[in-house]
Amino acid sequence: MLRPPAFRRHAVNPQAAKDLVRARAQLLDDAGSRHRRLDAHALRLALVDLYELWLTTKGQELGITSNGKYAIVAVGGLGRREMLPYSDLDLILLHDNVAGPELAEVADHLWYPLWDAHIKLDHSVRTVPQAVQVAADDLTAALAMLDARHIAGDPELSNLLIGGVRADWRRSLRGRLDDLVAQVHERWQRSGEIAHRAEPDLKNGRGGLRDIQLLAALAIAQLTDAVPPLGPDAPGGGLGRAHTRLLDVRTELQRVAGRPRDQLRAQDADEIGYALGIGDRFDLARMLSDAARTVGYSVDVGLRTAAAAAPRRGLSRLRRMPVRRPLDEGVVEHGGEVGLARDARPGRDPGLVLRVAAAAARTELPIGANTLNRLADAAPELREPWPKEALDDLLVLLGSGRVAVATIEALDRTGLWGRLLPEWGAVRDLPPRDSIHTWTVDRHLVETAVYAGALTTRVSRPDLLLLAALVHDIGKGRGGDHCVVGADLATQIGNRLGLWPSDVAVLRAVVRHHLLLPEIAARRDLDDPATVAAVAEALDGDALVLELLRALAEADSMATGPGVWGGWKSSLIDDLTRRARLVMAGEELPAPDPIDPARLARVAAGGVQVQLEPADEHTYLVTVVAPDRLGLFADAAGVLALHSLRVLSASLNSHVADDGETTAVDTFLVAPLFGAPPAPELLRQDLIRAIAGEIDLARALERKEKAAVPPSGTAGVPSGHAQAPPRLIWFDTDVAGRSILELRAEDRAVLLSRVAGVLESCAADVRWAKVTTLGPVVVDAFCLQLRDPATDRARITDAVLAVLPHPAPPAKTDRP
Repeated sequence: MLRPPAFRRHAVNPQAAKDLVRARAQLLDDAGSRHRRLDAHALRLALVDLYELWLTTKGQELGITSNGKYAIVAVGGLGRREMLPYSDLDLILLHDNVAGPELAEVADHLWYPLWDAHIKLDHSVRTVPQAVQVAADDLTAALAMLDARHIAGDPELSNLLIGGVRADWRRSLRGRLDDLVAQVHERWQRSGEIAHRAEPDLKNGRGGLRDIQLLAALAIAQLTDAVPPLGPDAPGGGLGRAHTRLLDVRTELQRVAGRPRDQLRAQDADEIGYALGIGDRFDLARMLSDAARTVGYSVDVGLRTAAAAAPRRGLSRLRRMPVRRPLDEGVVEHGGEVGLARDARPGRDPGLVLRVAAAAARTELPIGANTLNRLADAAPELREPWPKEALDDLLVLLGSGRVAVATIEALDRTGLWGRLLPEWGAVRDLPPRDSIHTWTVDRHLVETAVYAGALTTRVSRPDLLLLAALVHDIGKGRGGDHCVVGADLATQIGNRLGLWPSDVAVLRAVVRHHLLLPEIAARRDLDDPATVAAVAEALDGDALVLELLRALAEADSMATGPGVWGGWKSSLIDDLTRRARLVMAGEELPAPDPIDPARLARVAAGGVQVQLEPADEHTYLVTVVAPDRLGLFADAAGVLALHSLRVLSASLNSHVADDGETTAVDTFLVAPLFGAPPAPELLRQDLIRAIAGEIDLARALERKEKAAVPPSGTAGVPSGHAQAPPRLIWFDTDVAGRSILELRAEDRAVLLSRVAGVLESCAADVRWAKVTTLGPVVVDAFCLQLRDPATDRARITDAVLAVLPHPAPPAKTDRP
């Protein structure tokens, strides 16, 4: 809170403010020094001691004594003894109906030195009944006052406040629980999940410090335990360890930033990870994911338990108390949760864990926390190979769709999932290495299984599809090619699950080659017989593996993130799969597919033609038919960019007439940046002008780009700069003079046009091209006919890199 304008200098003791500033600065120096005399935990305790000493000393100067009319009460961080370097100081000055002038004088002498020390102060002056009434009227204020702690003055006043607020909280929360839950979900919606955010909000995000305070509030209301039960094998050491880790990271974040801050910025992550002895930013992200998911699971359990403990309302009060409904052997439903039957013997029943999980998946009910804890304590290991019933239960869980996510998360947070799949530890909470992936690696595997569950009717072996989806990236986090490492682990897992040797071989092949179809479809010419033959050879002619790879490619893409899977990518992979299936069947590879008859008619008409037709709800297919010439591709891409049509994918084709004339047939899948697309007649007119040189596309696009992007860029990044460096990869082909250039770069509105223009200026003849946009990144492949590949490659590389966005140079800073 800012200092009020009516600032009265006579109410301030300047020396008191200076002493406080000097002492806090010394603590921060000790915490940030090379020898780090104070770690994050010690720094918080030292700050608590500093503020308490200052407040008690100041209280004695003002006559705030244990038998007086005042009390100083701390809430927030100081109340919880979790004082961070730049946290607000939340204080209540309680009084016993003191007269106005005297009260104002005491308050001024207490608040103004803190303002002079530039400490952000959230203060109030109230009687006990007033403070209790505020807590009764405002949920946020009530949650804050539950942390109230006596600092100085009359402890009886403080005890009346603390006792009154907590008693009212216990009485009223059962009727206010719905409002509290709605408030929590709104906060989660606003701040996101810490576990899956590149720059998480450590305080307000799902799985953050606010959620830990929520658990404490529910425990005070006697609606749940303060610490929900977690198994002894729970990753990360349980809720207490997660709380400490979040506090440590937030402490270092504020120390590094030199200001109040709750959002962990990417540029600070390496320094914070080093200061805490964790490692680099990826190690820090993994630790935060583990802590946040542990907190998130605990909050889910706490809210569910609180809802069950709250009194029923309306007609629900007339319902009979829930009875135990049998679900499976040793498994029942009770009180809206999956639990154990009275005669269940978890210590003698190895398959009980999976039966409980399968029952939860079938009924879409959560597993009770006490049930999970009991299983974690007593359930023995499954014998190897697994009995068929255990494998069947696992497949039921994997094929249950979205409900599998919460069920597997509960098993994982309590240590049970790691017992079933010991290989899971290497990918648990492992952060992705690129911006395309939304989830951590372990969550991505579960999401892939969820999407694969919707594709099981397309394949002849849905069981192998679900298992492959679950383990296709299991080789990550171990070094080396994760496809090769994962294939060995898949063999190990398949043998443990009790699969037939032939099925283990299929599972291994699918994991080993799960990137084959997407990579070939994006990089190679599908009309080239050698391309399809290479796919068939890599899979040893196994049509079942091909069928599973096609389905897994879709599930894997959909689980990666928005924009990774679309109609164009689907059509490419479908085409490649169909051709490879024909080769595996022993049939002769057909000639290239003829151009659509409707387009052939346009070819016969000659001239420049542009057709625009809807492809999906927000995308359109633009077909350009024109006499083939060097630079046509660049002109077409430039005209589309000029009309604010974002190219999502593109493909180049050509038709050779009987007289030897070649006509280009180029197709573009585009999405308007806003509104509806322009009329095809307008696109055609501008394309003709561009071909004739009447439009300077380069200059027009440069003006358009400058007008569209603010000078300061986005989020402080200068205009034109990227977050990741671009990459160019060259591939050889069997055709003399032909090379394939793969471009990976952050997407820009005019990127395709600029790259195509560079290729034209380098006299590189584009024989075919495949353009794919994956979220913020493009992966474009160009098959180029070069005069002298040895020298042309280097020249083209330099020219293309010159027009691509590069990361901004590091900002200058005084911090070493």
